[in-house]
Amino acid sequence: MIMNAPLQHPPVVIRAFRLGDEPLLHAVFRSAVHGIAARRYTPEQCEAWAPTDYDVAQWNERIRRIQPFVAEVDGQPVAYADLQANGYIDHFFVSAAHARRGIGQQLMSHILGLAAQRDAPRVQAHVSLSAEPFFACNGFRVVVRQTVTVRGVPLDNALMERTQA
Repeated sequence: MIMNAPLQHPPVVIRAFRLGDEPLLHAVFRSAVHGIAARRYTPEQCEAWAPTDYDVAQWNERIRRIQPFVAEVDGQPVAYADLQANGYIDHFFVSAAHARRGIGQQLMSHILGLAAQRDAPRVQAHVSLSAEPFFACNGFRVVVRQTVTVRGVPLDNALMERTQA
């Protein structure tokens, strides 16, 4: 009798942002928006949020400013998230090809552990409709729902918050 071993995923390494990661993180971002968030947003909304033609210098500056943590599989970035000093998560994205494999959960655990080390009283994020269930499972609650306009296109999201125990 041959027993099938459970499918093993390669280990995830979470590391600090490094200069040069910017284009790789943009690919993760675009993949997440167009491949995951697209279940709850129209193609027009996804393109406004993560356009094909984007300002590379502006993107690079933002990523350098937020200093995200990068989740790698086999040495390749597959997800990233940041935690600002005030407890705000500006970006939290997992590439579509690596969704639902526990990578986002490992990254969230890393972020929440860091928030606890910093004694942050709360962690907040503006969360897409598609990410709300994941954030809710991690103890976040909706504070307020809103519609933001990105490149002239309205997008619904929610400010979610998790208070530290």
